[in-house]
Amino acid sequence: MLREAAERRERILAAIASAARSARRDPSDVTLIAISKTRSVEQIEPLIVAGQRDFGESRVQETQAKWPALRDRYRDLRLHLIGRLQSNKATEAVDLFDTIHSVDRLSLLDALANAAIKANRFPSVYVQVNIGDEEQKGGIGLADLPAFIDQVRASPLALAGLMAIPPLGPEPGPYFALLAKLARRHGVTGLSMGMSSDYPAAVMLGATAVRVGTAMFEDANA
Repeated sequence: MLREAAERRERILAAIASAARSARRDPSDVTLIAISKTRSVEQIEPLIVAGQRDFGESRVQETQAKWPALRDRYRDLRLHLIGRLQSNKATEAVDLFDTIHSVDRLSLLDALANAAIKANRFPSVYVQVNIGDEEQKGGIGLADLPAFIDQVRASPLALAGLMAIPPLGPEPGPYFALLAKLARRHGVTGLSMGMSSDYPAAVMLGATAVRVGTAMFEDANA
């Protein structure tokens, strides 16, 4: 299991490096986040042993159940929250996560800021953008983005960048390009975009963090 995990990870890192070089970027500027939601400790640990340090989870309760023991054994792990967060879970999120990728409303920003001040622990945050203007999806609308970025910058939390999940179905490239354009417009450098099916395209278009789940945990020919 360890060898297979290491090989999957190396294939993904090689694809990231190839895409970055094609875009005349430094591959080291891209963080690979292994999306470990629904995965067991037994599935996760071989990737840690292989060198993976950034992991993404979508639920506070699942993270509380899985990660404390792993973090006791591997002190340099970094946890990313990639799922939508309820404001009443802000205290737990501040305690658990190093980076939160799904800040999409002022009430959540305020709850996280207050929890961070109380805990004296300040995770960085991405602003989630509703890049496809989808009613069923979380994220700040494009018209509201400038004011919300200013609100994040005025908070005690560091602005890591912008995050988006393109609509399912259409080619994701134009949505990645739009997010990159918005980031440039607002002086933001971090771009959390790209998943198992499209991370090379995301890297070509400026992603600094890619969120890869299936390809990290499952063999392509399985």
